[in-house]
Amino acid sequence: MDRSRSLEASRNPALARRSDNGGSPGVPVFAIDHEHRLLDTGFLASPHCDARPDPGDISLLVVHAISLPPGEVGTAHNRRNICDLFLGRLDCGADPYFESLRGLRVSAHACIFRDGSVVQLVPFDRRAWHAGESRFAGRERCNDFSIGIELEGCDTLQFEDSQYAALAGLAAAIGRRYPAIGRERIVGHSDIAPGRKTDPGPHFDWQRLMRLMDADR
Repeated sequence: MDRSRSLEASRNPALARRSDNGGSPGVPVFAIDHEHRLLDTGFLASPHCDARPDPGDISLLVVHAISLPPGEVGTAHNRRNICDLFLGRLDCGADPYFESLRGLRVSAHACIFRDGSVVQLVPFDRRAWHAGESRFAGRERCNDFSIGIELEGCDTLQFEDSQYAALAGLAAAIGRRYPAIGRERIVGHSDIAPGRKTDPGPHFDWQRLMRLMDADR
């Protein structure tokens, strides 16, 4: 398999799916290989990562939301902007808002787009630069021990059924591979950086995510 395949190839129609009995898309079944990469999922290597202080300490899953430009989602252009930001190649002259992002070095382990497709940007055993100044359960520097998942979206929009399904499947796979990440250790960016961050925002339905994860068992 060519892991450098393009973003357009990130959708995986061959993934097995289970019905959640609620009219929503079934939950995809993901697997993580020995290189800490998702199998059969697009991979674009972000340079914005480094070694974890303790690669064996992966114990938190952080859910984020992003849209570029802010509030605009669902197009190939928006998707490309998000990936280009994480890959360090965003054209900051393409939109007035992007000037505020010039020189920013950020990433996430994976991103889930509006259609439920997933692209991975950093292997899970590496430290992605997604949390910033943060604190969880008395411990600071959450990047050291967390996995960051971005959802294409923002505070003012509902997330798509397909995104909930993909996130549930991905979170379940992460929990199987890194068992220190229990349900109580799946949080939002706003939970670890209160007052500084608001994502995934007021429209994110945490109970729905947990119900879908239960359906994946």
